[in-house]
Amino acid sequence: MGFTIGGSRSTKEFRSGTRRRGRTSECTAVAEYTGLWGWDVVPGARAAGPLRDCSCGRADCRAPGAHPLPLAPTVPAGATLDEVTGTWGEYPGAAVLLPAGRAFDVIEVAQEAGRRALVRLERMGLPLGPVTATPDGRAQFFVAPGAADGLPQLLYRMGWDDADLDLRALGHGAYVTAPPSDHAGLGPVGWLRPPTLDCAGSPPQARLLLGTLAYICHRLRR
Repeated sequence: MGFTIGGSRSTKEFRSGTRRRGRTSECTAVAEYTGLWGWDVVPGARAAGPLRDCSCGRADCRAPGAHPLPLAPTVPAGATLDEVTGTWGEYPGAAVLLPAGRAFDVIEVAQEAGRRALVRLERMGLPLGPVTATPDGRAQFFVAPGAADGLPQLLYRMGWDDADLDLRALGHGAYVTAPPSDHAGLGPVGWLRPPTLDCAGSPPQARLLLGTLAYICHRLRR
């Protein structure tokens, strides 16, 4: 295995590069997420190399570079930059993961569907939360907690329960890779719609977005 984040056996090349970055841009990002937007953050594994070896050290890892590091602590909402730096210094180069099911859930669709839906939703003047774009071609809409549990019923009530939709919800137990971190060794995650003071702490109810997302997913499937 090529490297192990946060351990004494990390290679010199990995530590010299990512430790500096982890204490600057990543620490600043984490402190913004905890202190400004009110989100918990968890240090995550990274994947690197041609085989996308995971920094967790498991040869049989099922989600290389896309899961929390074993035994890594949660940096709680409200943590200061000093507190973040103290924790993140123990996990140099860790990916920035946001746990779903606490301050928000996520509705995930194909990125093309997400971009089209975002334009339509903005034109309709509907409330929107943050939206990420992942390097594997997904768009993730932050919505109010509870969306994952309520998604089947919402789709049923809207008449989309029998449709073949490329749409899923992420709730309690799931983690979202946050910008500027790399996701699964495929590249960095970016914002299609960054968080703001108006939306980060109170993301919209899923029912306000779901009809448009389902309709566009259905059209692209056809």
